[in-house]
Order: sequence, then C-alpha cells, then structure tokens
Amino acid sequence: MVTADDVRRIAMALPRTTEGIVRDSVRWRIGRIVYAALSRDETQLGFGFPKEERVAMIEAEPDKFLMPHPRDLRYRWLEVRLAAIDEDELRELLTDAWRIVVSKKTAAQYDAAAGQPGGPVSGAG
Repeated sequence: MVTADDVRRIAMALPRTTEGIVRDSVRWRIGRIVYAALSRDETQLGFGFPKEERVAMIEAEPDKFLMPHPRDLRYRWLEVRLAAIDEDELRELLTDAWRIVVSKKTAAQYDAAAGQPGGPVSGAG
C-alpha cells in the first residue's frame, strides 16, 4: 500500500513537475497538462493512461484499477486504488503518465540520468 506522501515524493522527483490544488484535489502537471491527481480522500490516484488500453487494464485487475469519473472519460486517464499497489508499481504508473506529457527530449534526458549511479531511479527511495 502506498500513501499520498509516496505519490508526492515520486511525482516531484520527475523533471519539470509542479504540484497544485484544483477543485480541492492535489494534482501534478507539466506546464498546464495534468498527469496525475489524488482523490479528495487520498485513496485513489488518477493518472495519464492510453484510452485504448483502459478496459483491458480494468478487466485484468478490477480490484486495482477503475474507470475515471465520467467527466474525465474523454481524456487519457485511469484510476488506481492506492491500497492495491506497492511503491514500485506507483513509480511505474507515475513515470509512464509523466512520459505522456513531457517532450521526447526530456524523457530521454531522464532515461540517461536514470541509467547512471545516483540517477532518479536508483536514487529514489
């Protein structure tokens, strides 16, 4: 199980990420594009995810993943129950969501740094 503090720590370690509050919900973004958002009760995380893969992900693990709120169905978005995932899976989900919104150059720089001792992945806790 992961917590809101785990989400914050991992998201804020990703380059160019900023944190803000929108409609009483904590969200992480690159520029104006949100790639992750906590539910108000901090039990679920919405994150960027390919629309065409949502149903398969939910069907494969229905106790873990769920569809976003109807207002968010038009976006590339999925929800996960924080109690159902561990820190490694959280890191993967957030990093993949972040990749959807950053430039290829930024993602490549992150990957290059992650492959070095002390880079973002090996240095994360």
